[in-house]
Amino acid sequence: MNRSTVLVAALSFAAFAAHADDADRSGQFAASVAGQAARTEVQAQLATYKQAGVNPWSTSYNPLKSFQSSRTRDQVTADYVASRDAVAAMTREDSGSAYLAARPSAAPVRHLAGQPVNAQ
Repeated sequence: MNRSTVLVAALSFAAFAAHADDADRSGQFAASVAGQAARTEVQAQLATYKQAGVNPWSTSYNPLKSFQSSRTRDQVTADYVASRDAVAAMTREDSGSAYLAARPSAAPVRHLAGQPVNAQ
């Protein structure tokens, strides 16, 4: 049993070591590394953030606090009622395939056989 425990520990260590890697400065995150801001820029951004007085990570954050709608309640209700059938059709089991197939096409589409204009 000691040998199997030692073997499992060695294999676990080998697997862990295989995942260790150095940071690749020219890889996936190269753009964020290359675009580092100066300390003064970061401090200016922090001051602007604090001055705004809005913390989107706060539990009391309310994004609708200063929301102003350009439409009345009756207009929104009318839009909902008008689109209710289309929304119900698009969320059915067939994901709206029957609804879309039954609708008339906006413009006739012609598919002609032949050589493409930019044949390669």
